[in-house]
Amino acid sequence: MASSPKIRIRCRKPTSVPDRPPESLTYVGPVANALEWLQLWTDNSTKLSFGVAVVGGTLLGSFTYAILTRNFRWESFASAGDTRNHIIGGILMGFGGVTAMGCTIGQGITGLSTLAVGSFLAFFSIIAGAAATMKFQYWHMLKEA
Repeated sequence: MASSPKIRIRCRKPTSVPDRPPESLTYVGPVANALEWLQLWTDNSTKLSFGVAVVGGTLLGSFTYAILTRNFRWESFASAGDTRNHIIGGILMGFGGVTAMGCTIGQGITGLSTLAVGSFLAFFSIIAGAAATMKFQYWHMLKEA
């Protein structure tokens, strides 16, 4: 009587560990990484990451859509004071994004979906900061009028 062949199933362990941990969708770090990548693109140690590709894809996709729909327009600031306010706001947003370890998208969407306590703190701080800024802007408009 012939014996039936034995079937062996082998499970292989992964041979390599990813060199970067998974990251949430954010624009704070990837914008800095994209600027670094543009400066050092010939250096082999600088890698093109998913976040850098998202930043580039957002810019390229927005530009392509604006051109195809004929809605492209140049925009500028209304005055020197408006430019100053935008620069100060950009610095504060960058500082807040780095301090909170992620921007509004990273903390508000990705972090809250995992029920991270730090993301709840960051999210409510973002809301409080937005409300305080709107109150300040409203007070400033009334003072000018």
